[in-house]
Parts: sequence; structure tokens; C-alpha cells
Amino acid sequence: MTTPKESLDKVTPLAVNDFDHIEYYVGNAKQAAYFYRYALGFDLVGYRGPETGVKDTASYALKQGSVRLVVTAALTPNHPVAEHVLKHGDGVHAVAFTTPNAKADYETAVARGAQSFQEPTVQEDEHGKVTVAAIHTYGDTVHRFIERENYSGAFLPGFREMNVPSPNAAGLGRIDHIVGNVGWNEMETWVSFYERVFGFFEFKHFDENDVSTEFTALRSKVMASPGLHIKMPINEPAEGRKRSQIEEYVDFYRSQGVQHVAISTGDIVKTVTQLKKNGIDFQTVPETYYDEIPSRIGEIKENIEDLKPLGILVDRDEHGYMLQIFTKPVEDRPTFFFEIIQRRGSESFGKGNFKALFESIERDQEARGTL
Repeated sequence: MTTPKESLDKVTPLAVNDFDHIEYYVGNAKQAAYFYRYALGFDLVGYRGPETGVKDTASYALKQGSVRLVVTAALTPNHPVAEHVLKHGDGVHAVAFTTPNAKADYETAVARGAQSFQEPTVQEDEHGKVTVAAIHTYGDTVHRFIERENYSGAFLPGFREMNVPSPNAAGLGRIDHIVGNVGWNEMETWVSFYERVFGFFEFKHFDENDVSTEFTALRSKVMASPGLHIKMPINEPAEGRKRSQIEEYVDFYRSQGVQHVAISTGDIVKTVTQLKKNGIDFQTVPETYYDEIPSRIGEIKENIEDLKPLGILVDRDEHGYMLQIFTKPVEDRPTFFFEIIQRRGSESFGKGNFKALFESIERDQEARGTL
């Protein structure tokens, strides 16, 4: 297993130990919740809005496996949520981490130069209490620290608990990693941020020789917590003949932000089959991609003929292999999408698939006239 580099010893890592939830700011939370329930298979577990005493926003909390999502919409046009949606379209506002001590992590982060977004606040209801704090990161994205060890509720205090199972559960398990897109020559700034503020280390890196096609290229570094439960790749554009997907994202999102969330599954064939049945659209690759799998990857447990019609990609490293597939953007702006991933020992991020995947994305860019 890859281990933290020596420089990590110079910065004591924060106590954050896993992803807690993701909050999206959206134009219509009720419709967004419906999409996540029926298209991606999430259960509805909580609601907060005018009926619970919150007059200016509506939020729906959803859960599948250990993945928690919350979608929030403004009820007035001059609310910060509405301003966020006006600028970015629907997008990720907060990436939250669990921690045994939110106050200490927040205070340490701010002392190391992070900008405060929310000072530590204790929230309570009949299920116990949660401490919440937050700092700014790239673009208009924030990181929350969530201390919930003394809380037994489904999501957070202030949410009315609900138990509405999805009729289309897809077998999604946990967040594997969350990818951020930043602007030209900004990657090292945010790599340094995660090293200095969080005590994360550089787990993997890819340059334009690894991530390029005939037309476009990018660079990426994967920042990770010491236990590898949190992995945060950072992408920036690299020089190419045409405009890369990173540039397109930043142009449409109007800033840096979260590009995609990768969610793991124990059976990617079953999961993708269900998601396609639910109406999710995925990136596709030529069928010739599958002719090379036996020589490039070697023996795998899955039947290649099962992977081919679904468009599932395969890659291998020294630890094993992995399977992955990427949805098309799930909103009208070509910004945010999901990755579905199944790891069979591999710690890879699909380096061997980059060219085929990015050529697929470029075909969509060309159709939009933005390549």
C-alpha cells in the first residue's frame, strides 16, 4: 500500500476520518430529491423547511449505503443559496468530513491559514447532539467538520426524520473519492492547502503524458488522508490543441468546484444495469476497447461480454484491478457527474482508461460546440 511521504510528519493530520455527506445547492430541491431517489436509488431520510421552522430554504436528506446527500434550494431570490445556483447552476456547496472533534479540527485548520466559513456550533434534538464547523476551500466550495458520535438520528438535528425507501436501489456503497477542478496553474496551490491545513499527503499524481488525447490534456494530484478513507484528487488544465474538459467545467461553473463524486459498489455490473434501467446516461467507448482487455489487464472475474454492453472500463495496477464507469453530466450545464467504481484490490484511478474516457468526453464537447 502507498504510504504517506515523509513531509506528513511535519504537519499533524486533522482528526477527520471519512466523508460524512455532500450538500448540493439546487434550483428545486423537491425535484432534485426525486431524481436522486428514482434515478440513483437513494432513500429519503430527512426533510428541513418551512414545516420544520426554516422559512428561507428547503432541504431533503438522502442515503444509500454509507453515502449521505442533501439537496437544498432557496425559497427567496436574494438568498445565498439562490445566488450560488444563479452563478454555478446546481452544484456541490459542501463536502463534509466526520471527525471525533469538530472544534479542534476547525481551530487547527484556521490556525494553519484556512478561511472560516462557520464557527463550531452545537445542534441538538431528541436523538442527541452534533457539532458542526466549516472552512472555505477551492471556489465557493466549503468543507464541514461533523462530530456526530453522540447522535443517533438519520442525518442532522433540525431535519424531520423520514423513511421513504427508493423503489430503484442500485447497490451504491460508500464515497471512494471526490474530484475538484481548478484553474490554470492552481493545482499546486490546493495541493499545498491540503498538505498544510489537513495534513493530507500526495497519494498519486498524473501529468499531461498520462492524461491526454490528440486534442486536450490535464494534470491531477490525489490528496489523501493517512488512512486513505478520504481521497481528494485536484485537476487543472494542461496545454493542448483544444479546450479541455477542465476548462469547459470552469467556464460553465463560473469558478473552481467539485467535478465528480466516485461511489463504490460491490457489484458494478448489477449496479450499472439498474442505473441504466433508472434512466442514467453513461459515457461510452468503442467496442474495440474490449478487445484489448485480455492482453492489457489479464484475467478478471467478470465476463467481458457482460461489461461491453454496459460500457464498464477496467484497469490494473500492482495491487489488483478495478472497474469504473462515468455518467454524463447530470445537469444541463456540462459540469457535475458521477463515477461508479468497484475495486478488486487496485488503488488505481483508471490511468489506463484515461485516453478512451477523455475521447468520449471530447465527443460530447464537440457536440456542444465547446471543444
